[in-house]
Amino acid sequence: MNKEWSEQNKKMQSLIRKADTFEQGKDVLFELRNNLMNTLLAFRKELNREDFDSMPFINADGYHSKNIAYSIWHIFRIEDIVAHTLICGDTEILFSGDYQRRFNSSIITTGNELVTEQISDFTKQLDISELYSYIAEVKKSTEEIIRSLTFSDLKRPVSSERKENLKALNVVSTDERAVWLIDYWCNKDLRGLIQMPFSRHWIMHVEACQRIKNKLK
Repeated sequence: MNKEWSEQNKKMQSLIRKADTFEQGKDVLFELRNNLMNTLLAFRKELNREDFDSMPFINADGYHSKNIAYSIWHIFRIEDIVAHTLICGDTEILFSGDYQRRFNSSIITTGNELVTEQISDFTKQLDISELYSYIAEVKKSTEEIIRSLTFSDLKRPVSSERKENLKALNVVSTDERAVWLIDYWCNKDLRGLIQMPFSRHWIMHVEACQRIKNKLK
C-alpha cells in the first residue's frame, strides 16, 4: 500500500475515534481523498481511451485483474449507494443526475458481478467524460454529508428501512459475487462505513489502477 496514503488513512481512523479530534479527522480524510482523486484525474491526461478498457492482468487474483474504467465506476457507485441510500436516505447521484443515460451504462449496480471479458465489454460503451463528471459530483456530495455528521452520529447503525430500500433499488446484483455487500454494509455503523467505502476502498482500487497504468506504459 502507498505509504503516504496508508499513513493518512491510519491517522484519520485514529482521529475520528475521539470527539475532540473528530473534525480534524474529517480534514485528514478529505486530504486523503483529494490525493487519491488527483491520481484518478491524472489518468485522463496520461491514458488514451483504449487504455481505460485494457486488462493486462485479466487472469490475476486481485483488484488489478479489472480495468481502470471499471475501477473508477466501482469506487464511486459504491460510494454513491452508501452515502445516499444508506446514510442520507435520499436519491443517489446516478439517478438524480440521469447518469446512466449520460454515460451510456448497461448497469446500475456496483459491477461486482462482472468477470473477465464482461468487464471490458461493459466499460467500452462508457462515456469517460461523463463518468468523470459523475465521480466529481459523487465525491462532492459525499463530503458534504460527512461534514454534516457529528461525532455521536458515528455509532448510528444502518436502519432496516434503508436496508430494504437498498434491496428494492436493485443497485446491488443478486449474484453471489455481489449480494454479500448488502449485509456487509448494513452490519456497520457510520464510522465503519467511513473507514471502508470512503477511504480504504479507494486506496485499494486506485493502487490497482496505478499497477495497470504502469504495465500499459
